[in-house]
This record gives sequence, structure tokens and C-alpha cells, in this order.
Amino acid sequence: MAEGEVVNDVYSYIVGVRVKAHRFLMFVGMLTVLALAGERALPRKQSSQQMLKIVAAIQRADYEGDREALSKLHDQLILTASDSQVDSRVSYWRGFALWRRALNGFNESAPQQELQADLDGAVADFDQAMHLDPEFADAKAAEAGCLMSLMFLNQKNEGYVKGTIPKLRKLAIEAQAAAPDNPRVLWVIGGGLWYRPVEAGGGQQKAMETYERGLKLLREPPSTNLDPLEPAWGEPELLMSLAWSNLHRAEPDLVAAEQRAREALKLVPYWHYVRDILLPQIVAAKTR
Repeated sequence: MAEGEVVNDVYSYIVGVRVKAHRFLMFVGMLTVLALAGERALPRKQSSQQMLKIVAAIQRADYEGDREALSKLHDQLILTASDSQVDSRVSYWRGFALWRRALNGFNESAPQQELQADLDGAVADFDQAMHLDPEFADAKAAEAGCLMSLMFLNQKNEGYVKGTIPKLRKLAIEAQAAAPDNPRVLWVIGGGLWYRPVEAGGGQQKAMETYERGLKLLREPPSTNLDPLEPAWGEPELLMSLAWSNLHRAEPDLVAAEQRAREALKLVPYWHYVRDILLPQIVAAKTR
């Protein structure tokens, strides 16, 4: 064989090896992509401990005013797709994360579109929770709270407000009927009563009485051991609302306002809103 032919054969062999190697790498890469896609397609599962850890983190992020964490934690909670009772609570806590992300956003003057998106997302999650458990009073009350905030955001849109009122009223009535002694239901109802005219059964005094009733119920010893995924929050929120109400009532009671705010902080020392916003407002009002 001539020297040139040998060189050509060697070159062809090298090129052939390179082509085969390239094809092999492409094949391996394609298999990797398919494997990863298949892994993502498989439903992820979470243990009860993982769920409870995320729920605890959601509640802490709410008090700390960490809106970025609330968004991430919302996405971390995963439905089981097999247990409707558990999934109704998982959906509730997903909605809770977005609801509180929006409420914290009001304190930061977040863009309206962002607040709207969070509240709409929360409503969707609470709707899912109620679909899975039609008697879930906490989900009904929470969604009613979201609708109140959405009506405030869209108060200049008369059609939106009129269209939302029937659903809000229905949820509030159903929540109270299902759980008249639920402190979290009373917390949401109290917020609505504050802005309702006295002649329509509302008013500042009525709202504060509702908060006080919820607080009394929460401080009674629980009769049964609740599932850890069941909502059990409320005492700090009711204290906060009583502090806010005493500050903003027609005849402010600043001593009571400060007392309630400090009680709330005793329970949750890291509550950003009460510690850094509400309490300084009360103290400033006292100095005036």
C-alpha cells in the first residue's frame, strides 16, 4: 500500500471515530434529557414532616414580612393527588402563603398588579381546598378575606365590586354557619364588620366585640387534638386587630392599643408589621 493511501486510511479512521464518538455523546445527552424530563414528570411526594416544616416556614415568613420566601414556599408544597383530606389542607396553606404575601405587600406599597396576582392565586388555592372539602370553614373565611382585599384594590371598578359582593357574602355566611366559634372565621368577619354601617349590623364596636370573642375562644383549652395540618393560628392576629382598632376607633384608646400590640409581640417577637409599623404608630400617637 502506498504511503498516501495509508495516510488517507488513517485519516478516515480518525474522522470515523470522531463522528461515532460525537453521535454517542449526542445519544447519551438525549437519554439524559429524557431521563430528567421523565423524573420531572413523576409526581413528587412529601412526608408529613416535610409538609409541616414548610407550613411552619410559611407562618414565620408571614410574620417576618418575607414576601419572596412566601412565594417560594407556596411552590414547595405539593399535593398528594391521592388523599383529598390532606390535599385540602395543603391547598389551604398554599393559598395562605399568597394571601399573606399580598397582605404584607400592602404594607410595602407593592404594585397593584402584583397584589392582584397574589390574591387571585390565593383564591384559586382556597377554591381547590373547598372543592376537596366542601365543609372547610377556614378556607371559606380565608377566601372571603382575599375577596375583601380584592374589592379594596378594585374599588373604582363598580362592576367588579358588585360582582364580587355575592360570592363574598355567600362565603362569609357559609363559614359562620359551619364554624361559628372558629376564631379565624371571627377574625375575618370582624374585619368586614369594621367597615359595615351600624344600621346594617356592623360598626367599630361590633367588630371589636367579634375580635374579643375570637380571642376568648382561642384561649380556652382545646377539646380535641387537631391534625397538625389544621389551621390553628389566630391569637396574635386577633391581638393585632384589637391594637389597630383601638388606635383607629372614633375615640382612640391608645393605652389599650399599646397593650394589645405588646401582647401580640410577646407571642411573636419577630412580627415585622406589629413591631416595626403598628407599635411605632401607637407610640407616636401617644406622644402627640
